[in-house]
This record gives sequence, structure tokens and C-alpha cells, in this order.
Amino acid sequence: MEYQNVYSAYQKNNVGTASQGRLVVLLYEGAIKQLTAALALFDENDKLKAKNIEKFGIHLQKAQAIITELEVSLDMEKGGDISKNLMSLYLYFNEEIADVIGSHNKTKIQFVVKMLNELVSSWRIIANKTNSPEPIVKNSLNIVG
Repeated sequence: MEYQNVYSAYQKNNVGTASQGRLVVLLYEGAIKQLTAALALFDENDKLKAKNIEKFGIHLQKAQAIITELEVSLDMEKGGDISKNLMSLYLYFNEEIADVIGSHNKTKIQFVVKMLNELVSSWRIIANKTNSPEPIVKNSLNIVG
């Protein structure tokens, strides 16, 4: 079996057996991975070469899709202020990424990655302490990525 097939099978098993909290962590990690890949396309002068612009946009669009999944996974009825605050952050992140698609502003991507890293640290603690981060997250999450 090819490496890619083994990795794909591992990922499906990882997602299929994960708790709600772990799924949230996987989503954060996916968004961070996509944004980091976009950052890696900048040259030493913090510019994007024309040949990398399409890849750059794809990475940013994948990150937006993941953040949107985090948005729709919030349980706004039960989550109270925490869900409202997370929703505001997710909307802000997607607005910043949308701006970066056209502006190629590396600093904005770095800021979103920094914030996502801080949030995922908290989610890792939550995921390790409980099986489900109720009532913040609905009982159905989809991994995008």
C-alpha cells in the first residue's frame, strides 16, 4: 500500500474514533496547517511569486472552510457567552483571511495563526479533561481539509 493510502486510512480512523473535543482540536490543527503552508510560499522578501499565487489561495480557502466548520459547530443556545465570543473570533479570522487572499498580507496570516495556536492550546486541555466540550460544540462535526 502506498504511503498516501496508509496516511489517508490513518486520518479516517483518527477522525472516526475521536471525541468531540478531539475533533475540534483536529479542525484547529488543520486550519493552522493550511495557513502555515500559505506562509511558506512567501519568499525571503515576504513576496509571493506568481507561480505560488494559486497554491496560496487554495491554502487560504481550505483554512476558511475549516474555520467555517468551527463556526457552524458552535452550540449558540447552550454555549452562552463562550460560543458568542468564539463565533466573533471565527468570523474575524475568516474576514482577515478573505482580505489576505487579495492583499497577500503575511502579517495578518501570522496573527491568525498565533490566535489559533492560543485557542487550540485551550481546546487540547478541554479535550483531555472531558469526552465532549458540551455545551459549546454541537454533537456533529465534519472534518474539512
